[in-house]
Amino acid sequence: MRDMAAGPRVLLKRLRELMAEPLEPQERLDRIVRDIAANMVAEVCSLYVLRADSVLELYATVGLNPNAVHLAQLRLGQGLVGTIAASARALNLSNAQEHPAFAYLPETGEEIYHSFLGVPVLRAGRTLGVLVVQNKTMRHYRDDEIEALETTAMVIAEMIASGDIGRLSRPGLELDMSRPASFTGLSFNEGVGLGHVVLHEPRIVVTNLFNEDSEEELRRLEVSLGSLRLSIDDMLERRDVAFEGEHREVLEAYRMFANDRGWVRRLEEAIRNGLTAEAAVEKVQSDMRARMLHMTDPYLRERMSDFDDLANRLLRQLMGRGPETIAESLPKDAIIVARSMGAAELLDYPRDRLRGLVLEDGAPTSHVVIVARAMGIPVAGQMKGAVSMSENGDPIIVDGVEGTVHLRPQPDLEAAYAEKVRFRARRQELYRELRKKPSETKDGVKVDLLMNAGLAVDLPQLAEAGAAGIGLFRTELQFMVASTFPRAEAQEKLYRDVLDTARGRPVTFRTIDIGGDKVLPYFKGSVQEEENPALGWRAIRLTLDRPGLLRTQIRALLKAAGGRELKVMLPMVTELGEIAQAREIIDREVRHLARFAHHLPTSLKLGAMIEVPSLLWQLDELMQAVDFVSVGSNDLFQFVMAADRGNTQLADRFDTLSVPFLRVLKQIADAGIRNHTPVTLCGELAGKPISAMALLGLGYRSISMSPASIGPVKAMLTELPLGELKSFLDDNLSGPAASLPMRALLQAFADDRSIPL
Repeated sequence: MRDMAAGPRVLLKRLRELMAEPLEPQERLDRIVRDIAANMVAEVCSLYVLRADSVLELYATVGLNPNAVHLAQLRLGQGLVGTIAASARALNLSNAQEHPAFAYLPETGEEIYHSFLGVPVLRAGRTLGVLVVQNKTMRHYRDDEIEALETTAMVIAEMIASGDIGRLSRPGLELDMSRPASFTGLSFNEGVGLGHVVLHEPRIVVTNLFNEDSEEELRRLEVSLGSLRLSIDDMLERRDVAFEGEHREVLEAYRMFANDRGWVRRLEEAIRNGLTAEAAVEKVQSDMRARMLHMTDPYLRERMSDFDDLANRLLRQLMGRGPETIAESLPKDAIIVARSMGAAELLDYPRDRLRGLVLEDGAPTSHVVIVARAMGIPVAGQMKGAVSMSENGDPIIVDGVEGTVHLRPQPDLEAAYAEKVRFRARRQELYRELRKKPSETKDGVKVDLLMNAGLAVDLPQLAEAGAAGIGLFRTELQFMVASTFPRAEAQEKLYRDVLDTARGRPVTFRTIDIGGDKVLPYFKGSVQEEENPALGWRAIRLTLDRPGLLRTQIRALLKAAGGRELKVMLPMVTELGEIAQAREIIDREVRHLARFAHHLPTSLKLGAMIEVPSLLWQLDELMQAVDFVSVGSNDLFQFVMAADRGNTQLADRFDTLSVPFLRVLKQIADAGIRNHTPVTLCGELAGKPISAMALLGLGYRSISMSPASIGPVKAMLTELPLGELKSFLDDNLSGPAASLPMRALLQAFADDRSIPL
């Protein structure tokens, strides 16, 4: 019985020899198509390469007119070759001329050939060209012949990616690998960055394609698959998921793929046809990605990223690689491109080399975005497909204002963005000059512009931004970026550094807000999986149930603030009894430290965050129970509107400047004035000039935001006639809902008075 795999193995062996020979690119291609034709007993073998202008150009042939090389061309979607390139699917026809997509190119002389087999040249699911064999006789090509041609196409894809074949391009015509690509998603942090791609999980380049021993490669595959399955099971059991920024369902999808017999069978077939285990993974991954890209079912297309990640994990297992050393060979203008990443991973990159962050997933309130905002780098998210289209070192622009990304941009676009960056730099210079001016409205009302922080990396920006103090110090970020619980001494040192840097300016420390979706990787077994984590066991609810956590933190804060004022704020308060319980723990720690003659704070002020709507019906009682309150507008908005802030489908559905929500915010500000209790707002609303303007009109005189937002907000503030705005808002909020959306009315108010927004 004929060994069906012998043909592919012989061909791969011949290709390996060809790749090792010192040949010019055109000669290498010519010999490859000759060897394929001889091996498959085909009268024609042709290679078409996709150019950046979406034209497929004939790069090599045996059997067709040799003068047609670099002259014959088809548009993407035109003819059989164009159809294969557009669909990323093979075509196997016994009579090609009967196919409705057949297009005759007279310069090639192919009219006498009937049977046709064409496969896409794929790399990471991207179509780079088409490889074709033809015969005069009418026949269907066998599965092993299709497999051989697909495997050969994979080798050619690496040649194209390496830039070797690109040397054959005519002047002014570039290959598709260098084609510009743009992506539109969401703005997660404003700013513009120009630089070069650094893939957070670098694509593994398989250099050893051909195997010497199929049985040994099958054994390697089996061992690595076993290790991969165990690691996935371990991750699911440990629930590291939230910290890594992955969701449990993603790991469940990984487990499904890792145990899928169809996937494993395709890997085994590729190995038996002569590929190494890692080359087999690369080939099957690329084939499946190309097919999934062209599926119309959105759920199946979403699973594409899961499959890619799984295949990359398997490649790392096979090649014995751990995570790449992050700072190694990092360009000076690095823009990180990632599917998702944790907050700690971003901090591993040297800040002075970062120019931006591009995420395929994520949400504006995810922890990595909070850290990126603190670092002052632009972030664009929900950029589907950005990872697979990018190569390390590609030029890239991230526009965190518009929520767009431009990969391999044209020179004129790059020049326009360079000017945009220079313009923003000039604006930043104006903002720096504003630091010296008092933070007052045009009619002389003083407003405290505070900054949000959470890590040591934030502290230098306190002086640079000209903030009046720190209105929200997120203490949980120290816990999230650590691999174990920070010791009391480490907590105390951070808090003391914060207070020292503030130089007497007010600092409000929020007690640790973990739980729900913020599960620490080392908090194993302590948190049960919840269907609605945002509404679950988190923040003050968790720390009152685990008082050891709160006691340790309070003791560190009290010791760090010796001789100074200490402001402590409780997150996620739902009822006043929680404040009483927390105050009891704090008082106990004060008595303990006093007993041992520790240097205590000169004053201790306790505050609560208004995030849970239940507090709206006990505002007066709340204001009497605490020294100050702070509105967490992000959580309050999602709970009032019943709209998950991490759900991208709802990201733009409800407006934070809607009449109902502004009425809620005014109710809180009025209660603060009525009870002589200071009120601050520290959510995303404070950081946008238009929404900050609305807050001032509602009665807020203290708002806290990211350091980069202070300049634009102050520029608005100094031109704002607050008395006029207050009357304007009173009229529009007290009567029937306005015919125009409140955001449009506020914009018109600002435009009429030349207030910069």
